[in-house]
Amino acid sequence: MSDSRQFKGMEACFVVSAGGLLAATALGKGFSAIGSARALDMPDPLVGVPFRQLLLLVSLAELLIAFFCLFTDKRQLSLLAVVWMSSNFLVYRVGLWFIGWHHPCACMGSLAGMLHLSDQAADNIMKGVLAYLLIGSYGILLREWRRRRAAPVPVTRGEEAAVVT
Repeated sequence: MSDSRQFKGMEACFVVSAGGLLAATALGKGFSAIGSARALDMPDPLVGVPFRQLLLLVSLAELLIAFFCLFTDKRQLSLLAVVWMSSNFLVYRVGLWFIGWHHPCACMGSLAGMLHLSDQAADNIMKGVLAYLLIGSYGILLREWRRRRAAPVPVTRGEEAAVVT
């Protein structure tokens, strides 16, 4: 198997796994957002929007990206969407850290409770998922960018004649 074909296979596996992860976290957030916990009505410390609305909005965005990853062949668009979403998650987490918010992220919503995970364990899992999405999507896009830069520029017949003359 050629290196290019092997990389395309790895890229496809990454896109599908990213879509699956985003779909799972989106469902967790969505189910949490429709819950009755009073904490959902409190404003997010960074964005200022109630947690319930923020969870619903992020859940919808994740589901849309998961759809592209899982059900289309638009690999480049899917990767760019994963880069965008995971970069936003990173900026959000850095923002929380910067303002001194040191509570575990409720990224998995009530899914963590259903899986009998502590808040800290769920937070650590989501940090790992974030690292996977960031490293995988940026890594693939960087490799593609380097490959395109290194590829020889095809010469057309008209240009070939102009060079010879």
